[in-house]
Amino acid sequence: MTAFNIVRFRVKPGREQEFIDAHRKADPQFGGMQRFSLVKTGDRTYCVVGEWDSMAELAAARPGMIAMLDSFRDCLEDLGGGLGVTDPVSGEVVARFESAGLHA
Repeated sequence: MTAFNIVRFRVKPGREQEFIDAHRKADPQFGGMQRFSLVKTGDRTYCVVGEWDSMAELAAARPGMIAMLDSFRDCLEDLGGGLGVTDPVSGEVVARFESAGLHA
């Protein structure tokens, strides 16, 4: 079953281009990954959204994703509230909405 991971970040002032460039250079190629997008969500805030063939393949890729994060971790601000520099969530798709309507 398709799965997604979403990770929220806040970039230190003046480091946004470095953060974006680090993602471009990383060129993530993890087994089972269908798509990987970096989304600007506000002033110095971003989310990464990954689409995966399954939760098992997403879980297997976590060490590689952490290694990728380590390559630009110094660009990130602590999000506060005990989160650290990332706010990750992941899970399986339970419903998909497309222009043609709901698909189970």
